[in-house]
Amino acid sequence: DKMKEISYFLAKVCYRLKNRDKEVMSEYFRKQGITVGKGCNVCSNIVTTESYLISLGDNVTVAGDVKFITHDNSVSKMIPSCTDLFGKITLGNNCFIGANSVIMYGVQLANDITVAAGSVVVNSFDEERIVIGGNPAKKICTYEEFIAKRKNQVFDLSSKEAGHLKKTILESGKLVERGFGKKR
Repeated sequence: DKMKEISYFLAKVCYRLKNRDKEVMSEYFRKQGITVGKGCNVCSNIVTTESYLISLGDNVTVAGDVKFITHDNSVSKMIPSCTDLFGKITLGNNCFIGANSVIMYGVQLANDITVAAGSVVVNSFDEERIVIGGNPAKKICTYEEFIAKRKNQVFDLSSKEAGHLKKTILESGKLVERGFGKKR
């Protein structure tokens, strides 16, 4: 079927372009003043007037709709002689920031930290290989604990063709189910 061939070809082209787009996006953020390490995948539009206060290590992934807050004007209501509070945001190597998270000014994350989706990170974490999450974010578990819990539910889809992803996922029997309360 000609349409399937075209669709498959376009999927391959898009995959190759997507990998090149990572560096294009990183270069864009570098030009804005953000320090971006090698191999980063930034899927959010990092918008701040103080881009020079943000530093991403190597191999950092920032999922969609993540906010980096580098300043706080609310201090002007508490201390009338002041207008703003500023702080650097520093992410170590191999960090993953989940979708819709907020990283506040002054936060430093060590290497190998995963931030769960929707988290608000207001404190720094110096322990490596941990998962943090919540509002405010707290340590949830270590990487080893996460791996032990989820090792039978993970996928490696890197070699799959776009048309086979749905079938692979749905027929695997590996989907995570959270459910409501205890099973009866």
